[in-house]
Amino acid sequence: MTTSEDQTGVSRADLLRGGLGLTAAVAAGSLLTGGTANASGEREHPNVRLIKDYYEAYGSGDLNRLRRFFANDIRWTIPGHHPLSGTKQGIDEVLAFFRELGKAGFRAETVFLAADGDWVVDLHRGWSTKPQGLDILWALAFRIRNRKIVEAVNFAADQHAADQYFWKTYKLAPLPTRLA
Repeated sequence: MTTSEDQTGVSRADLLRGGLGLTAAVAAGSLLTGGTANASGEREHPNVRLIKDYYEAYGSGDLNRLRRFFANDIRWTIPGHHPLSGTKQGIDEVLAFFRELGKAGFRAETVFLAADGDWVVDLHRGWSTKPQGLDILWALAFRIRNRKIVEAVNFAADQHAADQYFWKTYKLAPLPTRLA
């Protein structure tokens, strides 16, 4: 193993590029740490099930279905320097963010989920369809309390590409309207 490879034999460059290298590393890491539910019938962590159900509701496009997953005081942090970045506080702000993502036809496909206590880590492919142009891996850290998402923090595999896409897709209103 070289110094640029982890214990799975995947190089840092493979991890940064994403794709099969990252998927293999995550799968290997899951085997080393016990992972979540698997083919041998291990019991699935209830918070992993909650996030799977959340993604099913998200995929339906019906934002009202998402409300039941969120605590009233939810905080959802979007990284970057673009019109949609920042921390959304409360259900209405989080749903407003998802409404904007819906305008760009965002989709998500889960690659990996694991839970430890109150936290669920999610790795997924996220891409836009209207307009096409962003297709990267994202990681989310979800904190769960009383079967509700109380916090989510996004991490983009390519923040520069995400910033460029969001600036191109979500134009700010001209001054002074923007400040109203």
